[in-house]
Amino acid sequence: MGMVTQEAIDQLQALMEEVDEPLKTTFKNVHRGYPTETLVRFLKAREGNVSRAHTMLLDCLKWRVENDIDGILAKPIVPTDLYRAIRDSHHVGLSGYSREGLPVFAIGVGLSTFDKASVHYYIQSHIQINEYRDRVILPSASKQYGKHISKCLKVFDMTGLKLSALSQIKLLTIITTIDDLNYPEKTLTYYIVNAPYVFSACWKVVKPLLHERTRIKVQVLPGCGRDDLLKIMDLGSLPHFCRKEGSGSSRHRENSVENCFSLDHPFHQQLYNYIKQQSLIREPTTTSEREPAVGSFL
Repeated sequence: MGMVTQEAIDQLQALMEEVDEPLKTTFKNVHRGYPTETLVRFLKAREGNVSRAHTMLLDCLKWRVENDIDGILAKPIVPTDLYRAIRDSHHVGLSGYSREGLPVFAIGVGLSTFDKASVHYYIQSHIQINEYRDRVILPSASKQYGKHISKCLKVFDMTGLKLSALSQIKLLTIITTIDDLNYPEKTLTYYIVNAPYVFSACWKVVKPLLHERTRIKVQVLPGCGRDDLLKIMDLGSLPHFCRKEGSGSSRHRENSVENCFSLDHPFHQQLYNYIKQQSLIREPTTTSEREPAVGSFL
């Protein structure tokens, strides 16, 4: 457990036993049967300091209650055309699994424009993918590989990156902050591929905004990263933009089954259908049907 001692875990666990019932309920939805591992994640995020980890975890649980994060997978983004527009302008998807069973999420940074919907919808979509990962993808992977899997890998495609991408820094900072504060230690490694010349300039701006524990997990791979990534995953799990040098392939291909960014890809079809089904199960309320302010997610 590295810097996290058993004493620290016991102390944090004792503090969590004293929280109010609404926070206990959402904590169960966070740990999903693995409370100790969850406590370790928050302790690691605060260098093993029990008091700071306790504050961080309480703030996370309050954020979840105030924003009904437990119910966010029952709130589809409709109509479908709006959700498709979000997928076309915020490139993210699940390409497969590493040989160790870790889900491989692909993010097309260079060609994401974030210009087809309000900021709220991009944030909602991001949180929904986080929650779907934690509630469906990771438990399924744990069952398939016969061990507890709580982390994923992320591959960032920088194809098409321009300095103008820095204009999206505010939204990206919001998303990064949500992940840092509420989903700590969920990513084992961040791989950067297809990095153009301007990446260095953009990285100088973005790097200081990232927490040190995130920065040390970033690896910039040469070219499309194919050779390096094939050491940890099979060809079938490689994101489409890593399959071939110079593919420039964050752009949609005709084969939407290969392009994990497409709404037609199995991952997004399963996610979208899951959310629609959950929305039918959960009784809608006036509050949940309203579009909350962006600030409510922070």
